[in-house]
Amino acid sequence: MKGAVVGDYLLPTEISEKIFTGEEIETVVDSSVKTDFVVKTRAEIRNVWRQLEQHGPSGVPYPADLPALVRDAEILVVHICPVNKEILDRAEKLKIILSARGGLENIDIDEATRRKIPVIHAPNHNAQAVAEYTIGLMLAETRNIARSHCALKQGVWQEFYPNSAYIPELNELKIGIIGYGQNGRLVARKLKSFETTIMVCDPFVADEIIIRDGYIPLSLESLLQEADIVSLHVKLTPQNRRMIGPREFAMMKSSTYFINTARSGLVDMEALIHALRAKSIQGAAIDVFDVEPLPEGNPLVELENLTLTNHRAGDTRGSYWNVPDLLRKDLLKYLHGESPQFFANPQVAE
Repeated sequence: MKGAVVGDYLLPTEISEKIFTGEEIETVVDSSVKTDFVVKTRAEIRNVWRQLEQHGPSGVPYPADLPALVRDAEILVVHICPVNKEILDRAEKLKIILSARGGLENIDIDEATRRKIPVIHAPNHNAQAVAEYTIGLMLAETRNIARSHCALKQGVWQEFYPNSAYIPELNELKIGIIGYGQNGRLVARKLKSFETTIMVCDPFVADEIIIRDGYIPLSLESLLQEADIVSLHVKLTPQNRRMIGPREFAMMKSSTYFINTARSGLVDMEALIHALRAKSIQGAAIDVFDVEPLPEGNPLVELENLTLTNHRAGDTRGSYWNVPDLLRKDLLKYLHGESPQFFANPQVAE
C-alpha cells in the first residue's frame, strides 16, 4: 500500500510519518509521500481551526501539491489539513483516512462514508493532558494559586481572597464530573489519589459501569445540587449547546466551583458571569471561550473569583507527538479485520 502524509506546525511531517514505521506496518505500507500544511504560528493554526469549525473542510485551502500526492495514495494521514470532496475526487485509490485529531471538522465525513472510505481519528490524543490540566485548574481556583502569583508579580503580598472564609482541601469535597468519556474517566481516576468523593453524570453510560469504577452515578440535577466542584467533559452537539445556563447555575451551592476545559458552547457565559458577580457560586476556572483570543474589555477578566487560561488544556508535546502510535495501532487493527477503537464512520464496515 502507498501512504500520503500531511504534517503541520504542531505535528511535523517527520513525526506524522512515524505511523508507517515498525516491522509490522512496513510489511503493509511499501512507500509514502509527504507534504506540509503551511501555517507558521499557533495563532495561525487557531484561526484555521476556527475557520474549519465554522465552514468545514472547504473553508480552508489545502496544500497546492496535495491533489498530486493523493492520486496514488491508499492511506492518507492528516492533522489539521482539510480533506474535502475535491481532494477525495482526486484520491481515486484511497482506502482509509487517518486523522490525528479528535475533531473531524477538517474532513468531509459524509463524502468519505458515501465512498465507503473509513476514517480513523484520535479523540483521546490529548486526554492525559486535559485531565491533568483540569485538576490543575481545580487546585488553582480553590487554593488561589494564580491569584497569589499575579499579586506577587505586582509587588502585593495578598492575604485575602474571594474564598478566604473557606479555602477547601480536595479530600473534603464532592466533585461532580459531567461526561464520562475518555477525559472524564481520566479525571476521575486521577482524583482518586486525592481521596475525594466523585459523582458522575452521563446518560449514555450505564450506572453499573460508574458504580463498578467506584463512583456515584447521579442525574444532572442531583449532581449540580450536591457537587462542591462541577467539571465539564462533554462533546459539544446541537442538542447540548448551552446545557449549563441560568437554571443550572441556580441549582449549585454558593460554595460550588465550576470548571470548564471542554467547549465554551456548552456554557451560557452570560449566566456564568452573572453567577460569579452575584457570588451565587464560589468561583470558576475556564480554559475555553466563545471568541478566542478574548476581545479587549471582556467582562470575564474583571472577575476576582475566576481563573482564566488561554485554551492550554491539551497543549503538551505528547498530545501531538504520541498520536502516530495511537493511529498505528488502530490502522493495524483495521488491516487485520478487527474494529478500530476510534472509528469515525463505522457504518462503512457494515
